[in-house]
Amino acid sequence: MKNIFILFVALAFFSVPVFSQKTAPENVKKEFAKKYPAAQSVKWVSEEANEWEAEFKVNGKEMSSSFDEKGIWLETESEISEKELPAAVTNTLKKDFSGFKTGEISTIENPKMKGFELALKKGETSLEVVFDNSGKVIKKTEAKEEKEDKEKK
Repeated sequence: MKNIFILFVALAFFSVPVFSQKTAPENVKKEFAKKYPAAQSVKWVSEEANEWEAEFKVNGKEMSSSFDEKGIWLETESEISEKELPAAVTNTLKKDFSGFKTGEISTIENPKMKGFELALKKGETSLEVVFDNSGKVIKKTEAKEEKEDKEKK
């Protein structure tokens, strides 16, 4: 009986952090509400130890925004269509990524930059590419799904 009680207490102790992580802290929610007062259908997830991401809609547009545990805004992404890309980004796509098909396209904004993030695929190659507003490639990485697929083979 004593062992069962100790087991129960241990399980309760280790479960508390799991249950407390289901919703963002109030200070994070407050800062989010200030930045996005028109947000609807807000869902919170904690993807990293000290980061909270809100997935939401504004005027029917799907968006996500990340904040640290202190409520400091880190980044916002919003899905867009290919025809919403500026000409400079479209020109770079045609020139440097000829033959690639576009997947998900998002605007990306953080305290350091505003730009666009595109998922590109050509054959077995899948890329995530970040462009600034002038069409310059800021970051290019092999997409995660492609890496996982290769590891499984």
